[in-house]
Amino acid sequence: FKDGFDVYADHDLHRFGGPGAWNDPDYLLLGYLSNWKGATAPTPLTPNEQYAHVLLWSLVAAPLIFSGDVTRLDPFTLSLLTNDEVIDVDQDPLGKPGRRVWKQGPLEVWARELEDGSKAVGLFNRGEGTVEVAATWADLGVSGKQTVRDLWRQKQAGVFDGQYKAPVGRHGVVMVKLSRADSP
Repeated sequence: FKDGFDVYADHDLHRFGGPGAWNDPDYLLLGYLSNWKGATAPTPLTPNEQYAHVLLWSLVAAPLIFSGDVTRLDPFTLSLLTNDEVIDVDQDPLGKPGRRVWKQGPLEVWARELEDGSKAVGLFNRGEGTVEVAATWADLGVSGKQTVRDLWRQKQAGVFDGQYKAPVGRHGVVMVKLSRADSP
């Protein structure tokens, strides 16, 4: 999982994905996982890492293949798998995979164009402490005021101009959708 960021970004794999040719970083390591001996154990990923895992898959337009034990779904794992706004990003009809648009040390911003003209954006912190991560309009290829919606929390974050920034926890992510704000 940790190398998935660099594999996709460093090789520009977004150029090869789309309808009929989906990038596939493998199955989602969520919930209780089975090993080759048939035993199950909890995912090795922290909750923050699980959010980042699902978001990266959604941004690269990958199949959301759940590898966990469906008979042992806990509320947290179920919430990851059933967030309709996050699934909508993954399943967006445009089918254009996202890509990394900014990186500084362990901080990254990824973006994906959506069919309705909006952008799905992931603010990633691969570092060890909580850090503020900013997505600038210049890096995202947008301009003017943007309405920002937090997709994990399923609520509006507000209208912003020039950038959106948020604190992101250790190995965590913030997932937002940017849409051009209507003129007053």
